[in-house]
Amino acid sequence: MGWKAAQRLIHHWKILRGDNVMIIRGKDKGETGIIKRVIRSQNRVIVEGKNLVKKHIKQGQGHEGGIFSVEAPLHVSNVQVVDPVTGRPTKVGIKYLEDGSKVRVSRGIGSSGSIVPRPEILKIRSTPRPTIVGPKDTPMDLVLEKTYDAQTGKGMPDL
Repeated sequence: MGWKAAQRLIHHWKILRGDNVMIIRGKDKGETGIIKRVIRSQNRVIVEGKNLVKKHIKQGQGHEGGIFSVEAPLHVSNVQVVDPVTGRPTKVGIKYLEDGSKVRVSRGIGSSGSIVPRPEILKIRSTPRPTIVGPKDTPMDLVLEKTYDAQTGKGMPDL
């Protein structure tokens, strides 16, 4: 079940992993789910528990064979983000607030224009940041020496 690479890749993705989406075309039309994975090289997304297909897996060393149901990827044009106020599928736009922060908003006919929050799952790192000093890290005393000091004016570049 291989997919070709997409002919025209989407450069500005408005749908993110963890978004609540509604499927607008296909056999699961009208159902909602959470995006499990985004495959940007193919312009496709995998929605949890939706678009299930049967997959025949041969028995091998260390695993059993059989027929399993797996989630197949959907094209990104077949899903839309659910408006948090109305609960209907809507397009997503970008808006800047007065304080300069960038937020996603619902837009289109029949949408509420409310803010669509970024999913919390994106804040969780899959690999934790290293806590020990590695061989390529800059020593702390060298960092403090090169850093700008506001009282003495040391470290300020000439502009």
